[in-house]
Amino acid sequence: MYIVQSIVEVPVHKAEDLVQLYVNRSRSVDKQPGFLSFQLLQNEQKPGELTVHMTWEKKEHYLAWVTSEDFKRIHELEKKYPDQELAGIKPMVRRYHVRAE
Repeated sequence: MYIVQSIVEVPVHKAEDLVQLYVNRSRSVDKQPGFLSFQLLQNEQKPGELTVHMTWEKKEHYLAWVTSEDFKRIHELEKKYPDQELAGIKPMVRRYHVRAE
């Protein structure tokens, strides 16, 4: 398995706005080959820190997703959020190979 985490920090007063964007996400990624799961995590100690946690069967499946037209379209829409505090957020992306379960 392959896990990708995108970690963002937003002002605490904007955290719920970002949560709602993900609650109402397009779910396009859910239909991608090799996609296993999506979770949005909120740091208990730092509520302005949110992590998108995605699990894939293989790294190749994830790479196919991030080079797809669907991925590009969704991420272009993110740049056009009316709330510029959220539109300008740059995630820190971490990728992991699952070595044991």
